[in-house]
Amino acid sequence: MGQSFSSASENEDRGDLESSFTAYFNNIEIENKIIPPEIIRSIKRSLRKGDVQQAHYRIRGQLEYVYYAPINVAVTGDSGVGKSSFINALRGVGPEEDDATQVGTAETAMRRTPYKHPKIETLTFWELPGIGTMNIPPKYYLEKVKFQEYDFFVILSATRFKLLELDLAQAIRLKRKNCYFVRTKVDADLQNEKESKPCTFDRVKTLQLVRRYCVNTFIQNNMDAPPIFLISNHNLSDYNFPVLMDTLIKYLPAQKHHNFILSLPNNTEAVIEKKHKSMQQFILLEACQAGILATVPTVDILMDEVEELKVKLNHYQVLFGLDDESLEVMANDSQVPVEQLKKNIKSPYLLETKKEETLGEMILKYVEKFASANGGPLATGHYFGKTFYLQLYFLDTVTEDAKVLLRKTYFKKLVQAQLIHSD
Repeated sequence: MGQSFSSASENEDRGDLESSFTAYFNNIEIENKIIPPEIIRSIKRSLRKGDVQQAHYRIRGQLEYVYYAPINVAVTGDSGVGKSSFINALRGVGPEEDDATQVGTAETAMRRTPYKHPKIETLTFWELPGIGTMNIPPKYYLEKVKFQEYDFFVILSATRFKLLELDLAQAIRLKRKNCYFVRTKVDADLQNEKESKPCTFDRVKTLQLVRRYCVNTFIQNNMDAPPIFLISNHNLSDYNFPVLMDTLIKYLPAQKHHNFILSLPNNTEAVIEKKHKSMQQFILLEACQAGILATVPTVDILMDEVEELKVKLNHYQVLFGLDDESLEVMANDSQVPVEQLKKNIKSPYLLETKKEETLGEMILKYVEKFASANGGPLATGHYFGKTFYLQLYFLDTVTEDAKVLLRKTYFKKLVQAQLIHSD
């Protein structure tokens, strides 16, 4: 597809590629990178030396690891603390859906049960029996539930954490695994407090009391209190849930950031933006890998490339909750026709063409529009290929659509809540 660069042109373009690669990754915070800093530095060195094969293999190997690396999350706690609801919330699955975690079933109480994320195949949540349920020391509990298979543990409680759970956390850390304490059902605590003290109710003070109640368990056992995350499984954009997700991502290996970020529910603009930045990195790494050994692309876009772009667009729509199934769910929740939701967004119509132009001509217009709008390192190497520019344009459009719908549905829910309150 096109002719090869001349030697002088190759050196110049590879210099541009190294410069663009460096400029882009220098602007990304360490905790948000989807490949480790030491690998990024080695790719830069290879490009600087003109060792394109080595750079190519390193990027390809990292992309494969990012895409296929398994992520296993262990969730434990006594019966009734909300383990099933927590896992359902993280998987974006309603309690009545076919593959939902069954809330309150006795048959899963004594064994570990895996639940795959419906959109991220490499991500599995494991519901573990509470250590108190099994009534065995932490060491034997960890052996029983196969502790070595998990990336980290989440210990849930709906009241205060028990001594066995504190001992379990210490045993987990001794084995060099991360462990996080999560206090669930804080929405119920607030509602109970509001009903019992309607005149003096203070939301902030109530949450402080809930946290202090949890912390006291550690103090009473002469232990330093770790961060405790207060959450509601029914409201993932409130309380400490966003902070919890940021913390989990921060301490995962860099190559596992990408798929874990993509698994998050699209319930805040911050999450949507995280997904955008992570997908942008992945696309640009693919573009660099292809561009290192590329020939000059032709103006034509082949039909197999068009089909691949359709698949990519659909993939982005699924990740950002803009596919047909997700829009139907959103429309039902918002009590508006799905056609009305679609009127506010652009992504469903990205590959529709006018009668006077071919799909290839329309795609080239998008490429020019993206390159002129973004500039900088994203618009330098023509060796990136038009399809990569188009993927970035699709990603930007889908990201903005997700934010638009989030604002509209949030505003509608806010108005409905105010009407209910006024009644």
